Amino acid sequence: MSESTVNVTVKLFAVYQEAYRVPELKLQFPVGATLVDVCDRLIAEHPNLEQWRKITRFGINLQFVKPGTVLQNEDEIVLIPPVSGG
Repeated sequence: MSESTVNVTVKLFAVYQEAYRVPELKLQFPVGATLVDVCDRLIAEHPNLEQWRKITRFGINLQFVKPGTVLQNEDEIVLIPPVSGG
């Protein structure tokens, strides 16, 4: 890993998993990147996910966090859109 990047694992659920057809992604971001940058990247790759941007919750390492949270190397990130069912 370069000192100017961080490596993260993004766990995908619901519509995010449906869009990517995998349960997780291994991604690299510049140091200082935030969860907003993760969301922006996923939406850039799958524009149909835009509708979920404002209602997705974020977690890092099993804790809910705000979208502006800065990524750290080896973070495990989850994007959790609303789900329904029974």
